Amino acid sequence: MGNNKKRKKIVNYKRFITVIISFVVIVFALLLGYIYFFLASFNNSAVDLSKKGVATELNQGDLENIKSSGESCNILVMGVDVGTPGSTSANDPKRTDTMILAHYNATDKKVNLVSIPRDTLVSINGENQKINAAHAIGGVPYAVDAVQNLLGIKIDYYGKINYEGFDKVIDAIGGVNVDIKRKMDYEDPTQNLSIHFEKGTDVHLDGKKAEEFFRWRKNTDGSGFVNGDLGRIENQHMFITKVMEKIKRPTIIFKIPRILSAVKSYVETNMDAKEIIKYGYMFASLNKEKLSMATIQGDLKTVDGVSYVVYNEAQNETLISELNDGNTRTVNKSKLKIKIVNGTKTSGLASDYSTYLQEKGYNKAVTGNGEATSKTKILVYNSTKDIKTELEKDFKIDNIEFLTSSSQTYDVVVILGEDHELMH
Repeated sequence: MGNNKKRKKIVNYKRFITVIISFVVIVFALLLGYIYFFLASFNNSAVDLSKKGVATELNQGDLENIKSSGESCNILVMGVDVGTPGSTSANDPKRTDTMILAHYNATDKKVNLVSIPRDTLVSINGENQKINAAHAIGGVPYAVDAVQNLLGIKIDYYGKINYEGFDKVIDAIGGVNVDIKRKMDYEDPTQNLSIHFEKGTDVHLDGKKAEEFFRWRKNTDGSGFVNGDLGRIENQHMFITKVMEKIKRPTIIFKIPRILSAVKSYVETNMDAKEIIKYGYMFASLNKEKLSMATIQGDLKTVDGVSYVVYNEAQNETLISELNDGNTRTVNKSKLKIKIVNGTKTSGLASDYSTYLQEKGYNKAVTGNGEATSKTKILVYNSTKDIKTELEKDFKIDNIEFLTSSSQTYDVVVILGEDHELMH
């Protein structure tokens, strides 16, 4: 009799445990489902860069390739300002107050955060501009294009947040503590900035205070960083380190709903929900030694009366190699002049291939028809053979001839033969 009671108690106990575990699993599954569909709404208004003539790999096939192969990628993170003071228009031009390129190295499982000074000189529509104006002039496609042309790389994803969203995210994680290294005293009513921090103090920054710390460059009396925006970036890197330390704490899981709720209306990205979860987890679980931060190097110069940071290719050689996973870039994609000749009867073959090359980061090619040919090949004019490997990888064509000509208009001529298939 006693043994039967014990057996019943054990059975009931096992049932109870089974019910509890089942309940937890169901709740967890529902939570993941909620997070997934919630995150999916982040890219509802995202720009499809592949349709804007900007180098990217956003077609579905390439996305699946990145997911399955663990391919390295570049993510451009942009913080935009308030735009024209007092404007309520959604289309009001907004500059990028902050631009950070996050590079993920799939081989070493490392992340390199590269800050791009907002005063960096670029050419937009044939005119000198500071890179932070690219977004105001042409939105996300122009901003992405400016970074790609500057660094000779491709951007796979982008994320954009305004400062109201930035404030809410910092509030959602509970703020961060920072040591104030210098006096900060700045007033700008047009940007709703009133910055006041005393040197030598340890300050807890909520969202609003974090924005002030993140954006400060100089004091009202003109004193501040000697090197302007480059000094401000040092502050930003220190702040990012503090945030990374905060989100790595186990207690952050209880703040996820608040964080998601905070950013829903303020974040735009072309990542899908799976990508957000994948890279979000990767960043949150990243060991400190796997994270590095750097700044694009340049020379402070005045051009036509305007002060710029002029990109110095030699100073950034090592950094660019890291962004290419240790492979030295030999092809300047933004300057290569390309012609594509369709040597088949397949209509639209050259145009299709031109689109593919643009997605790889190359300029729009000139296309045309030519004599019938059976085998696809590339003719490279007036160049050394050290670019052969990179061309083979990007163009997916291994039949390459190197020629010399003083009259050739194009650097590369691609002749598509019967063995070539549509890329899309």
